[in-house]
Amino acid sequence: MSLHVVVGFGPAGAATARLLAGQGHEVRVITRAGGAGRSPEAGIEHVALDASDGERLAGAAQGAVALYGCASPAYHQWADAWPALAGALCAAAEASGAVLVMLGNLYGYGPVSGPMTEDLPLAATGPKGRVRAAAWEQARALHEQGRIRAVEVRASDFFGPGVVEGGHLAGRVVPRVMRGKSVSSLGDPDAPHSWTYLPDVAGALVELAGEERAWGRAWHVPTVPARSTRQMVELLAGEAGSGPVQVRALPPAVLTLAGLFSPLLRELKEIRYQFDEPFVVDCAAYESEFALRPTPLDAQVKATVDWWRGR
Repeated sequence: MSLHVVVGFGPAGAATARLLAGQGHEVRVITRAGGAGRSPEAGIEHVALDASDGERLAGAAQGAVALYGCASPAYHQWADAWPALAGALCAAAEASGAVLVMLGNLYGYGPVSGPMTEDLPLAATGPKGRVRAAAWEQARALHEQGRIRAVEVRASDFFGPGVVEGGHLAGRVVPRVMRGKSVSSLGDPDAPHSWTYLPDVAGALVELAGEERAWGRAWHVPTVPARSTRQMVELLAGEAGSGPVQVRALPPAVLTLAGLFSPLLRELKEIRYQFDEPFVVDCAAYESEFALRPTPLDAQVKATVDWWRGR
């Protein structure tokens, strides 16, 4: 089978690597630590290198049919670290000839009215949104010049088995729900919000890597209809049997105060709009062209709760 190179072994990178290995492909995972401290997994090779080094990354990607950009710098370092990482991914794709499959998010659109579609302008005003938009614009420009082949797969906040941090639902809500503790919502707990299931993220990355007609543009990962934070808490608590869980909004002043002591919470101010108003992703374009469909919500909730119980 083919060689696939996955950059990053966080939740999305790990899920993508395991999906590819399960399909019989040879998988090479690139992280700073390599395989140190990890149990061997069939079909997955770990290589230690700095993915922002384009020359070394290109060497690791030689012979690969696809290069998956699933790494992400620390949240408060995005503005400084993303340009080098994006540049290295593009350089490696050009040198190796591998299709560049970038995992993106919805930050690049900035605040919008109505559901988000892929044809919206990348009009983010905050630094994190701008740097993510610039990463894709760089790859798209090189694709249009014929120098690389690239596609971006955009997900909303994702959750699911293996996700323990990095998202509002996965990192802040699920662990508290499992213990029956109250939840503080970043914004309006009743605002509709799209939550993308991690296995569907991996499925979309792998599917579009092999679909030439998908390349050259961005696609939204198939995602179930939006649910509010309160609705998700009710579903998760019901599955976990942790009883009614109180959900309350986190006042902006409290977030500002907490940000004085936490770089992560300080950075969340930029994306508060995503939780104060409806934040809904439209995946009709993907579903009209390709096979993947979102995992049913009840199955998402059950698998997530079962995984957390196993911890």
